[in-house]
Amino acid sequence: MSGSSSITAMKKVVQQLRLEAGLNRVKVSQAAEDLKQFCLQNAQHDPLLTGVSSSTNPFRPWKVCSFL
Repeated sequence: MSGSSSITAMKKVVQQLRLEAGLNRVKVSQAAEDLKQFCLQNAQHDPLLTGVSSSTNPFRPWKVCSFL
């Protein structure tokens, strides 16, 4: 019984390895360059780089009512 379960497990491993071997891979240097280009192209839309105007900032501190 344990011999057949071991064979089944090994077949699953071989199937997974074949699947992974068939994937197209991108070199790390190319992926880094693509990421750099993406960041540079979208930098003007990044609120962490450009800031958020106080009128549209949902996290701005609320003013205290002076009538009380």
